Amino acid sequence: MILINSAKTEIKKSKFISYYYHLDNQLEVKEIINNLKKEHKNAKHIAYAYVFNNTAGKSDDKEPSGSAGLPLYNLLQLNNLSNDLLVVIRYYGGIKLGIGPLTRAYKEAGIMALKK
Repeated sequence: MILINSAKTEIKKSKFISYYYHLDNQLEVKEIINNLKKEHKNAKHIAYAYVFNNTAGKSDDKEPSGSAGLPLYNLLQLNNLSNDLLVVIRYYGGIKLGIGPLTRAYKEAGIMALKK
């Protein structure tokens, strides 16, 4: 695995930290997520999406369905990326964003990580 880029942004007091990895194998997804959970123990959500060869996966990590993992997956697809993982960690700031703004926040954080 190679960490290609990371980025941080804050939206309505919630902090979003994004990571973009290139994968050598699909098993690295679980390893990376577990390591990030240890590193970011106080984070409320760790959403992600990956594409590896002909398989893909995504997780909203208890965010409303389709609001976190799906926008990250769509970014990977739009950029024709394969063997890559996009992760966004959210530290909840106390203000509910609503489904539309929340989805845009995850997408924006993902875009920031994809910029090299």
